[in-house]
Amino acid sequence: MKIGHEYDAIIVGAGPTGSHAARYAAQGGANVLIIEKRQEVGSPVRCGEGAARKSIEDAGITPNKKWIAAEMDGARIYAPNETYLEVDESMAGDEVGYVIERDLFDQWLADQAVQAGADIALKTTATRLLMKDGKVNGVRVKQMGEERDIWAKVVVGADGYESDIGRWAGILPPLAQNDIIAGIQYRMTDIDIDSNFVQFYLTFKYAPGGYTWIFPKNENTANVGIGMTLSNLPNKGDLKNYLDSWIAAHPNISKGKVLDIVGGGVPVCAPIDKTVTDGLMLLGDAARQADPITGGGIGNGCKAAVVCGRTIAAAVKENDFSAEFLQMYEKGWRDILEEKLFRNWMAKETFIKLSDDVFNKIIPTISEYGLDEINVFNLLKVIAEKHPELVETFEDLI
Repeated sequence: MKIGHEYDAIIVGAGPTGSHAARYAAQGGANVLIIEKRQEVGSPVRCGEGAARKSIEDAGITPNKKWIAAEMDGARIYAPNETYLEVDESMAGDEVGYVIERDLFDQWLADQAVQAGADIALKTTATRLLMKDGKVNGVRVKQMGEERDIWAKVVVGADGYESDIGRWAGILPPLAQNDIIAGIQYRMTDIDIDSNFVQFYLTFKYAPGGYTWIFPKNENTANVGIGMTLSNLPNKGDLKNYLDSWIAAHPNISKGKVLDIVGGGVPVCAPIDKTVTDGLMLLGDAARQADPITGGGIGNGCKAAVVCGRTIAAAVKENDFSAEFLQMYEKGWRDILEEKLFRNWMAKETFIKLSDDVFNKIIPTISEYGLDEINVFNLLKVIAEKHPELVETFEDLI
């Protein structure tokens, strides 16, 4: 597709958040361009592929069998001794509901954006921001070996946790090692699993400062992965060794075959101070909107994308792309997400330091107690009541 030289909005990144924001902006009358550095939307996959049904629907996304691999009844959270807490989908949080085919999901959302009127350019890399009178006014891109300038009234950085857009704009603070989860995942087949539940395993022995997971795709195939904070991972190469050791300790998994391997990083920090400046907004992982406990970013990012797209459309109508006007987005996404993100970040800072003995106490306690909703606040209240010796560890979170 031949793309123009000027747009109302340029969205950098054709992941779920970028495409979803483009859809809402285009539906609101904005002239939108999505640029994507890869040659194919959604590939390679760098995701566990779990998505909460409620978050997806709250973001205005109609579930589609094209990208749903499996529907889950709930989740099982395993202690190091492999006693587990089982919760149904309505209680289970932001990674439960669907296991998706992430490449097909991304492509479907991009198609929705294009059907709404957005343009998309693949193999197109942003190389710097364009500025005019001290304000962001577009991007310089490299496409098929040639550089060109594309002007826009607003630029959206939806370019992942290493966001060049946020760094160039000077509004993206560096991440501490505690605030980055490195992950590696195998798609495995010929394994013996309960395909009705996603499974999370908490164990300092095999995943210090993190956890392992099983996200079923069907009766004998699943994504099997591990995520650990960099502060607990002196050598990145050790991540695969930890996962391989955990798999070897589980005969129902170790007998399987690996079909593919993916890896990547996720921000798990507290909400950052600022996600807008004159002519620019950050979105998704670039805006640090992923859940600090699970690392899941699809649901949160897509809910923020709705606010972002509507803000673009409103800014076009008012012809106002100042940081002051774009507070509509800043306030909007924070009203939806910020309180939970901050509490979960505080909890994460505590959880990554807990021993296996503590987790072996916590999981059966929660299972026996019975809760209508599993969230960080409720979990910590139960722990404080049943294990007062742990109160000092958690008192700042209750």
